Amino acid sequence: MAHRGPAAAQIVLSGDERAELERRANGTDQRAAQRARIVLACTEGMSNPQVARTVGVSLRTAGRWRALFAAQGLAGLEDAGPVGRPKAALVVSAGERTQLQRWARRAKTAQYLALRAKIVLRAAEGGTDKQIAAELGLDTSTVQRWRSRFTERRLDGLSDEPRPGRPPSITLDQVEDVIIATLESTPGPAVGGDTHWSRASMAQRSGLSKSTIGRIWKNFGLKPHLQDTFKLSTDPQFVDKVVDVVGLYHHPPEKAVVLCTDEKSQVQALDRSQPVLPMMPGVPERRTHNYLRHGVTSLFAAFNIADGTVIGQLHRRHRAIEFRKFLTTVDKAVPADLDVHLICDNYATHNTAEIKTWLGRHPRFHIHFTPTGSSWINQVERWFGLLTDKLLRRGVHTSVHALERDIRAWIDTWNTNPRPFTWTKTADEILASLADYLHKLKSTAAEQGG
Repeated sequence: MAHRGPAAAQIVLSGDERAELERRANGTDQRAAQRARIVLACTEGMSNPQVARTVGVSLRTAGRWRALFAAQGLAGLEDAGPVGRPKAALVVSAGERTQLQRWARRAKTAQYLALRAKIVLRAAEGGTDKQIAAELGLDTSTVQRWRSRFTERRLDGLSDEPRPGRPPSITLDQVEDVIIATLESTPGPAVGGDTHWSRASMAQRSGLSKSTIGRIWKNFGLKPHLQDTFKLSTDPQFVDKVVDVVGLYHHPPEKAVVLCTDEKSQVQALDRSQPVLPMMPGVPERRTHNYLRHGVTSLFAAFNIADGTVIGQLHRRHRAIEFRKFLTTVDKAVPADLDVHLICDNYATHNTAEIKTWLGRHPRFHIHFTPTGSSWINQVERWFGLLTDKLLRRGVHTSVHALERDIRAWIDTWNTNPRPFTWTKTADEILASLADYLHKLKSTAAEQGG
């Protein structure tokens, strides 16, 4: 006769228990929902094998949660707490807390020490290792290590222990001396009157090797051999003009076209004195440094900020009369029902009486001048850069006619697939960036003067 196991516990629910189980069964917690469905299936008189098949769990799982609910009710469906010895609370004295907070908040504190101080402070507040690791983006073992080190050795335990190996032969004072000398002095007459430091001259001054000087400069991003240029506008209406022009970029007026206009004058038709040698594997294209001039031309261009199309016109001379002819071309190219907003620089040909008279007879034209010395704000300058890179710099032209033909062809090709530029900076961002730069210049000048 086969042995029969113990009968499954019968489950009877109160109204509140059934409502809570149904809520859990439809909740987002997958484990709680599975356990609730097991108990609800048991209340329908199913055996453990039937419950296992219905809910999709193992027979052992179905029997376990049936028995726990029968013995403890809803409390039996909760996860048991962690087993093991509880971690002792980390207690810090008032003096230790003050020092830890100072390390964690000071901007000049080494970052490794600030992070360890934050770990201990958070642990003193009762945070678990997992909580602290998640908050600070660390591994749990890192939190455990510094909690343990602080418990054993207090504040001294948060410092790095001496590492084995040969001590550094270059002191921090020597590194500081090299950096200060590089930033705040020049070689002077002692090394032939050089205007800037080289590795050799700095090595001679400091007594360190040239390779050491090179490593120090590399680590601190110093390149004394490089020099860049800058230009600050002195236009008294600089702010108003920046706001005006950038406002057109971000919020162009309705029923109007915005054209960035300028001239690329003195474009030279250059021919090399010897044929250009083509590029080969491992060898770039090569050309002679000397060339033959065959005349110049000037390109007048208007760049449409909306669709990137360009209206271009070439003239052999660059005067107000040529600019007026170009304005007439623009007037014919733009539909008559649209206003025209021209962004251009303060070049003399744009402000002559002849141009002002022409603009007076064409009231749909509105001129917006860029600040003096601020060609970077005119989008057509970026288009001129593309023209130079892709055609003019490497082009070979034996006559002005050939040069003009190639420029017209390049513009036609561009207009078949025009690409407008995206202006991202607001006027406030530009002015704030300039203010920060001027503040740095003044601070540097004050430090050097003091």
